[in-house]
Amino acid sequence: MTGVVDWLATEDATASLPIGLFGAGSAAALIAAAARPEKVRAVVSRGGRPDLAEEVLPQVKTPTLLVVGANGEPVIEMNRAAAEKLRAENRLEIVPGATHLFEESGKLEEVAHLAADWFQKHLAARE
Repeated sequence: MTGVVDWLATEDATASLPIGLFGAGSAAALIAAAARPEKVRAVVSRGGRPDLAEEVLPQVKTPTLLVVGANGEPVIEMNRAAAEKLRAENRLEIVPGATHLFEESGKLEEVAHLAADWFQKHLAARE
């Protein structure tokens, strides 16, 4: 994912745009955010395993939204622990009635709305 961030920064069509990363399994997005803090402006993790990026979590300077399903208890605890290690703005959002894959009716749409709101807030042009 870090390679993709680097590529986007070199392309004329995308070089001036803010970058947001969405991870369904967030370790790669968090590692890229830690490696490229000047380029990545927002991260959303959907039901991911941020604990797999545990070593870099304190280095993440990017606002991070962690979204988990309420019926995925082990994943909730992994995300809570990760949120405590993040030094950037972060929020843990627990979607009621959802498992970790968000396969229940309407739950993936809830994730999409949460992600859109987070990206809209954090990818808006800076003054």
